[in-house]
Amino acid sequence: MEGFSAIYIFMLAAFTGYEVIARVPVILHTPLMSGSNFVHGVVLVGAMVALGNADPNDPLQLAIGFIAVVLGAANAAGGYVVTERMLAMFKRDDRKEAAK
Repeated sequence: MEGFSAIYIFMLAAFTGYEVIARVPVILHTPLMSGSNFVHGVVLVGAMVALGNADPNDPLQLAIGFIAVVLGAANAAGGYVVTERMLAMFKRDDRKEAAK
């Protein structure tokens, strides 16, 4: 029965996350993503804890936990990539200034 409750919590969290993000205006997605990189880290830690507590004899729990860790890591890395790209947009290019 523990496996069923874990899947239920996972599905509920996925639905809630989708509903929250779907209601954010498109123009705010990038600033919110770059400003909340720490949240992605917390999600990744939670996924690792869930994977660590999975029943080693249940391949479904292990698969869902592994996918959660992979997606959490990709989400965290993507947040930092977006932040770097946003910051690069505001850097002055000294070569253009010198050419003037």
